This record gives sequence, structure tokens and C-alpha cells, in this order.
Amino acid sequence: MTGAATSGAERHHRALESLYASAPVNALFPSRLEITGEGTSRITFDVTEEVYHAAGAAHGTIYFKMLDDAGFYAANTFVTDRFLLTTSFNLHFTKPVRVGQVVAEGRWVSGRKRVFVAESRLVDDEGDEIGRGTGTFMRSHIPLSSLPGYLTEG
Repeated sequence: MTGAATSGAERHHRALESLYASAPVNALFPSRLEITGEGTSRITFDVTEEVYHAAGAAHGTIYFKMLDDAGFYAANTFVTDRFLLTTSFNLHFTKPVRVGQVVAEGRWVSGRKRVFVAESRLVDDEGDEIGRGTGTFMRSHIPLSSLPGYLTEG
């Protein structure tokens, strides 16, 4: 049974990665999600001048989007039947970022039934933390299986 459970979890993780890749918003913010294990995720993306604010660094939109997504997908590893929704998110900016690769790391903190809490952080290509956030996510009425991007078969 352990092999079947692992196999089911792996299918769910790959289906979440597929769901992320299918989201239209990611055409605006090219990035790649990797579910690294139960309760963890990693999103890799490149910051370009296209996402700068007027003072020449990445706009907070990119911080929020990547931190929220990393936390969301870390939490959704525990939910195989429903899409989660973000109900709140606290964000702390610690360093401006300019051009370069950034990694968002998400980690589930608590909750397994209806409400989930996850933390995430952004790390620039110098290894410095540039932002951190904590989100609360709640089960929706939307079945994951109803979403065209959630592909559970290879």
C-alpha cells in the first residue's frame, strides 16, 4: 500500500504542477512550479525590467504573486479533491530586486481540514531573502478534477 500511496501523491503533485502551468496569468509572469514534497513547493522565475516600478526595481505585484502561489501550492499538496482559495496574505518586503533569477519557496505550516496556513519566501540569485509572506487558504467548492489543467494521467 505504501507504493500506491506514494504513486497517488506523485500523480497529485504532477497534476498540481500542470494546473499551475495552465493558468493564463503565467503568460504574464513566466515561471515554473515544482512540488518538492508534501507541504513544500518551489517556483523559479526571472525578474526582467518588464515588471519594474518607476524607481527601477521589481513591482510588489511580482512579490505577492510568487509568494502567494508558493504557499498555495504547498498547502494544496494536502488536498486532492478541491481547489484552495487564498483568504488572507501578509507580505513583507526585505530587499528590492532587479534583473535576475528568483526562487519562491513555499512551506505548509498548519491545518489539514478546511483552513490551511503556509509560509513562503523569495530568494534572489545572490542567495538573499528579498521577501516573505504568510497566507491562509481555504477549501473551495471547486473540484480539482473539474479544472482542465489538473491532469492526473501521464
